[in-house]
Amino acid sequence: RTGTYRQLFHPEQLISGKEDAANNFARGHYTVGKEIVDLCLDRVRKLADNCTGLQGFLVFNAVGGGTGSGLGSLLLERLSVDYGKKSKLGFTIYPSPQVSTAVVEPYNSVLSTHSLLEHTDVAVLLDNEAIYDICRRSLDIERPTYTNLNRLISQVISSLTTSLRFDGAINVDITEFQTNLVPYPRIHFMLSSYAPVISAAKAYHEQLSIPEITNAVFEPASMMAKCDPRHGKYMACCLMYRGDVVPKDVNAAVGTIKTKRTVQFVDWCPTGFKCGINYQPPTVVPGGDLAKVQRAVCMISNNTAVAEVFSRIDHKFDLMYSKRAFVHWYVGEGMEEGEFSEAREDLAALEKDYEEVGAEGGDDEEDEGEEY
Repeated sequence: RTGTYRQLFHPEQLISGKEDAANNFARGHYTVGKEIVDLCLDRVRKLADNCTGLQGFLVFNAVGGGTGSGLGSLLLERLSVDYGKKSKLGFTIYPSPQVSTAVVEPYNSVLSTHSLLEHTDVAVLLDNEAIYDICRRSLDIERPTYTNLNRLISQVISSLTTSLRFDGAINVDITEFQTNLVPYPRIHFMLSSYAPVISAAKAYHEQLSIPEITNAVFEPASMMAKCDPRHGKYMACCLMYRGDVVPKDVNAAVGTIKTKRTVQFVDWCPTGFKCGINYQPPTVVPGGDLAKVQRAVCMISNNTAVAEVFSRIDHKFDLMYSKRAFVHWYVGEGMEEGEFSEAREDLAALEKDYEEVGAEGGDDEEDEGEEY
């Protein structure tokens, strides 16, 4: 409302509340949420009515706090009701392993993931700690702020939507992501990475070739969530190149990746790469951290290692829930205790799903593979 870009959005489309969800999922979902959600849907409806071909929704939320998790889930549930078949892409910030902003993060995350499982088609997992590290390491920012983090995340989102906005050799639209990245409906939590992340000071000295940036996005250190893709297997990955890039170079770079021992694919998905090329070079925010480069690549990948993020949160959830710590705050806002165990069981099932998908294909998996 007050920043440099306040002209971008119509003031009526910006909704803010007076009340805080106090880090409490139940407050965000039931108490405060139900008062504001109709207003939100009303504004969404206004925008949707102006669209000639509405493709879907991009939802940005964090699941550690109360509003992002509670109101975020409520909004997703209601969007499913109102716009059933439209795809929903979530960019979801999960609590980091080391950096925590609230004691009850594990509760909120588990409760929220329960509805993300059902109501988003693709969710890109992000976590602040991973992005802090990228800022420190690659951009030499000693104490990154949320603005620094957001600038990096926005590059990923920008790469995802370029093909809707500009012309390119191989365009990728939002439904195409889903088709190529989601082998089974529940296995839709993605890792993202972006290259080159390089500060303006260094950019002049480095030639960033297509093989170099392609290798960079597969580096564990480039992942925007704290989990190591080497611990899991890739089911699929989407590479979106932008700028001065030709298909021949991309194919060569991908060929090299395929020969690498560190990048392992599940045995039932032999090809696994989906590439998009867009001729619009990456744009940078004036006065931002990133250098203006000729070419960049963004990778969204579906890797079984994502389960690490969930098992970490589940473990913390179990420690607190075994003592029923803090639960009364949630029940006091109109939630039932059964919702905790239901959400937790759903996540346990999800961890199991990831385990099975990554397991070497036996006979029963073979059949599923055939159908698909």
